[in-house]
Amino acid sequence: MKNFLRASLIASLLAFAGISGLYAQDDNDDAHNVVITLPEVALLDLESSAGTSISLGPDAPTEAGEALDFSEETNSDIWINYSSIIGSKTEPSRDITVQITSGKVPDGLELTAIAAKDAGMGDGSMGTPTAKIILDNSAQEIIKGVGSAYTGNGVSKGHQLTYQLALNEKKGSYAKLDFDNSNTLAITYTLTDQ
Repeated sequence: MKNFLRASLIASLLAFAGISGLYAQDDNDDAHNVVITLPEVALLDLESSAGTSISLGPDAPTEAGEALDFSEETNSDIWINYSSIIGSKTEPSRDITVQITSGKVPDGLELTAIAAKDAGMGDGSMGTPTAKIILDNSAQEIIKGVGSAYTGNGVSKGHQLTYQLALNEKKGSYAKLDFDNSNTLAITYTLTDQ
């Protein structure tokens, strides 16, 4: 009986040692953490091949009795470029606003701006242009819903802007025109969090 118990004990110890040996082989691998971080990005600039200062003004009449000619008072030289990385929980999208931050449109006139659809030279969730905006000193959305996206950098990338200077359609606007009211305006575009 003693031999049987001793044989059973030895067999149990050998079995345990074998099992322990199997578990000991798990020490041939290890793991570590990789932390991935994405930065918040909100960059916007204006690009043009001829500089970002533009001039608008109607042609003077050449015959007595004619009015100023506003028919060709547009400019499409400026492009909006942006880079954006949003936070789906904290900042699910961004808008681009425009406003006059210095100067005033002369009485009797209105200055409008419209953004074209993205030119397709970047990638991501591009913003959608809104309707034509009559510019004033309040911030107005010109492009809505910018997500994580980039337009590409430079002219012909992003959204092309078109400005138009026109006589205000209200009756009596022509009487308000005054050449002493010629002015330089600062137009500011801002990429805003929603």
